[in-house]
Amino acid sequence: MNPGETGWLKEYLDFRQELLRDITADRKHSSHPEHSLYSIIQPSGLMYGQPVGSYDLPNSDDWNEKDRMKILLAESLISSSLLFYDKPVKTPDELSKVIIKTLENIGNFYNNIFPELATPSKTLFGKRKTPLELAEKILNKRIDHTSKFDTNFWIQFFHNSLLFLDIFIFGQWIHTNADRIVSDFFKYEREELRFSVIKIIACAAHSNSKIEPEERRLLEFFLQSTELPHDKKREAKKIFDEGIILEEINLPTNNSWILKKYFLEIAILTIWADKLVEESELGFLKRLCTYLGFTEDDLENSLLAIEGFVLEHWDKLNYLQNKQDYNQLRKQFIERMRKATGANKNRLLNEVKESRELTDLLKKARAHELNEEEQEHMQELLIATIKTIPTFVIISLPQRFLTLPILMKILPDNFFAEVA
Repeated sequence: MNPGETGWLKEYLDFRQELLRDITADRKHSSHPEHSLYSIIQPSGLMYGQPVGSYDLPNSDDWNEKDRMKILLAESLISSSLLFYDKPVKTPDELSKVIIKTLENIGNFYNNIFPELATPSKTLFGKRKTPLELAEKILNKRIDHTSKFDTNFWIQFFHNSLLFLDIFIFGQWIHTNADRIVSDFFKYEREELRFSVIKIIACAAHSNSKIEPEERRLLEFFLQSTELPHDKKREAKKIFDEGIILEEINLPTNNSWILKKYFLEIAILTIWADKLVEESELGFLKRLCTYLGFTEDDLENSLLAIEGFVLEHWDKLNYLQNKQDYNQLRKQFIERMRKATGANKNRLLNEVKESRELTDLLKKARAHELNEEEQEHMQELLIATIKTIPTFVIISLPQRFLTLPILMKILPDNFFAEVA
């Protein structure tokens, strides 16, 4: 499979049939489809403009970052459509129909809301393109048009993380009738949401009362990628130079959980830009959570999600290696995990006691050293156990980072002594 060649979208859909069926099944069990969508998008790196997630697809090791982002965008748009589909999908034929409708929606969405990507529905010879062909061409254009790939984390972040807004707006678009008034509304929303991100960045950058050189460069990167009108760009520069207080941001009134989560995590990463997170900046993040209707637990969960993502993909995030101290980040993440497991100790104990395999391995580990295969299996079982904590139903755990020795550190004190 090669995302750089014609026909990649069909190949992707063929290989991803099982995953797509799983998404429709997940929709039935999830308390909120936006939570499920976040659990798909966040670990992939798309929210942060970093296509570093794992890809269980043929020849994926040979893909470049542009190819990876193209697959992530396709997968996220299709996942959004399936998660928000309002009827049960029971058979392969029904799933195929939903996928075809989704492909039609992708073509209509970009042709109406992104005029710079407009793609004719017919060939030069008058033959009508299939929804699959049209969607593939438009997704190719979308990635070619605005994505930028660089070794600098922040350049990629502010060029490519805007793709998340495509997914968010698309999730609303699929429930409407695409007339001119609706199209104009979504074009306006696209511009306003991008401008809201600039205000979040400016507010976060000013939260310690000074603008660091790294933070100033963030705005320059971002303005290059937003394609805002000139008057909006002038206004954005003024906001960044003079600052803006939280109460003046006036974020969209849309009460979307995943959109607010995106704004929060944009702010966290902006503050990360100069490495040191000061008390004033942490105070800002807490106030932002209140402003967004989140609790401090929501902030803790986003910090866990971002730290876990960075630790899992540390070897691929070259720029952050210069901006974040790995040992300090590791220590912070382990402490947050210990707090989460400590608060759910009884739940974890019950899960372990119900797993005969895990109980037997723990007992054996007390008397003998486990071999490599047993250690790997114990690691898998412990991670599965931790995933039962409600927080980690939504947040992806960094499984490569969570080696057995680290798992021993994050579990509550005397945990294994209480396992019968």
